[in-house]
Amino acid sequence: QVQLVESGGGSVQAGGSLRLSCAASITTLLTADMGWYRQAPGEQRELVASMTRTGTATYADSVKGRFTISRDVAKNIVSLQMNSLKPGDTAVYYCKADSLIRGTWTALWGQGTLVTVSS
Repeated sequence: QVQLVESGGGSVQAGGSLRLSCAASITTLLTADMGWYRQAPGEQRELVASMTRTGTATYADSVKGRFTISRDVAKNIVSLQMNSLKPGDTAVYYCKADSLIRGTWTALWGQGTLVTVSS
């Protein structure tokens, strides 16, 4: 069974940095877009950043200039460097990969990693 395994969450003070990483359990998995979403308590899950196979990145307005997404297509790894963190960035962060499984494009999700930013 294919899984996305996330790492790198934790607690940090405002202004600090964290780096999240996500790897597919099968490196040969064919993926299209990979990215990060987040969900704060009582809020809907929202896109943070995503990247196509060819390297085109999309960012939420709230993180532009502070977060940077990167991707290793060959290894099916996507990372998110988060700088200048704010308390409003506190959420559970989820990795997502659009993957070809048994001939069908499927949205795979990681289990989520908690990021807590204190003021």
